[in-house]
Amino acid sequence: MSDQPKTGPSIWERSTIVRFFRWLFSWRGMRRVFLVLAWTATILALCYGEENWRGRRAWNHYRQAAEARGESFDYAAYIPKPVPDDRNFAATPFLQSFLLGNRPVTLTNDLYARAADHIIATRLAEGRRHFEDLVAWQLASTALQSGPLAPPGRKFQSDEADPAARAAAASVVLEGLKPDEAAFAELRAASTREFSRYPVKYELEKPWFTLIPHLAKIKQVCQRLSLQACAELAAGQTEQALADVRLTVALADSIKSEPFLVSILVRIACLHLAIQPVWEGLAEHRWSDAQLQELQARFLSSDFLADMQLSLKAERACGVLMVDLIKKQGLVILDGGSESGDPLRKVVFNGLGLVIPSGWYDLEKLNYCALYDAQMKGVVDLAAKTISPSTAESNANALTKAIELTQLIRQGAAGPSGWPFKALLRHRLIASTMPVLEGFVVKIAAAQITADQAALACALERYRLANGQFPEKLEALSPRFMPRQPNDVITGQPFKYRRADDGQFILYSVGWNEKDDGGVPGKSLFDKAEGDWVWSYPAK
Repeated sequence: MSDQPKTGPSIWERSTIVRFFRWLFSWRGMRRVFLVLAWTATILALCYGEENWRGRRAWNHYRQAAEARGESFDYAAYIPKPVPDDRNFAATPFLQSFLLGNRPVTLTNDLYARAADHIIATRLAEGRRHFEDLVAWQLASTALQSGPLAPPGRKFQSDEADPAARAAAASVVLEGLKPDEAAFAELRAASTREFSRYPVKYELEKPWFTLIPHLAKIKQVCQRLSLQACAELAAGQTEQALADVRLTVALADSIKSEPFLVSILVRIACLHLAIQPVWEGLAEHRWSDAQLQELQARFLSSDFLADMQLSLKAERACGVLMVDLIKKQGLVILDGGSESGDPLRKVVFNGLGLVIPSGWYDLEKLNYCALYDAQMKGVVDLAAKTISPSTAESNANALTKAIELTQLIRQGAAGPSGWPFKALLRHRLIASTMPVLEGFVVKIAAAQITADQAALACALERYRLANGQFPEKLEALSPRFMPRQPNDVITGQPFKYRRADDGQFILYSVGWNEKDDGGVPGKSLFDKAEGDWVWSYPAK
């Protein structure tokens, strides 16, 4: 009997994969797998629970402390309440057309619309104020009568600032603005109404899509009013000029209750437009004492440091709302690529949003608000009515480092170390979109200083009318001409002042560099780097 050859285990039986699956589906293997899954689920649940508790606790602690100080994180609370049309300045058909389009907006066939792009602006050249170049407007008007300008980019400028030349040019400017008379009359009739609320449709589901085209159009109206007031002063029509200044200020204040940073910036731009004819009337001694008293009271009542708080708090609340909307609608609303219809990006972003612990959203809100507060910490002292440029700059630099703006912009969304992943893990996804506010604060300081200098200049002119010359010191204005004098918001001390040899005066703030340069301006009127912020008149 022959021996049969012995055969070992088959290749199938020797397979590691087969042995693994036999073990996996054995009772012992299944039990261990279930234990691992159970422990993994428990650990994940504990991690999620801890992150949710940590985020919720930190946010509630911050929110409750802020609410105890009277602050609100409800963006809807900052939306202006509706007001009756008969008490609403913005309910005039002309102003409502800016947003509703219920009738065509005019101001398209006047001299300003045709010639503004052809005038070289010199009002704020060399860090000082200058007269509106009415002769340049006259030249442009004459050239346009023959048809379109050739070449199309032709510019006009003149050196003629004597009263006779400006008076002759003023009549041409006023004639060119006559198409606006009906609109201006409508606005004047409504400007005495106590409230102003434009028909803005506030998009609470997508606040960044809220349309505010009325802001640019309000500024366009103020540009025309400012030009018209300057022409009226040159023509000796001071009452009409005052009415236009009054209306310019009313239009600027008509957006005072809006919760947008850009709204207060447009309001500031309109203030500067109102100041131009006021300055020209003071330089040429055209205002009467009664007119000066009205202007002085109006500018002295300005408090941009307090007014800016609405915009800042609303902007912060908008950041909180954005986080809530991301939690509700998914991370895809942050991704511009998804808007183009890329389904993969949409799946990736929304999938990422599904696995994020809810506590991370609370930490996003906390970090956004904390960094927002850190930007403004120590910058504004409302009680002392001061602004600290050095603190604003230091805070802005710290913010830039904290959210690593340069790195985020450079990396983009190129990989796990870039945006939004790195920002997401640090709970600064929304904070990385935060605006740096130093430039905003500079504009606030310039607006407040301008309003205060205008009020002081009116009081100084009233002193001159009564005494034949300007005073040696600002203290001479009290109590008759100005019982309460505003201080320089940069230093908290009285403005610098001296009477010049030609009988004029120089009034100035030390400016953003916090250095007294002796009344020498920088390269621009509100230069950040050098020079003082000066109010002065041309030498006679």
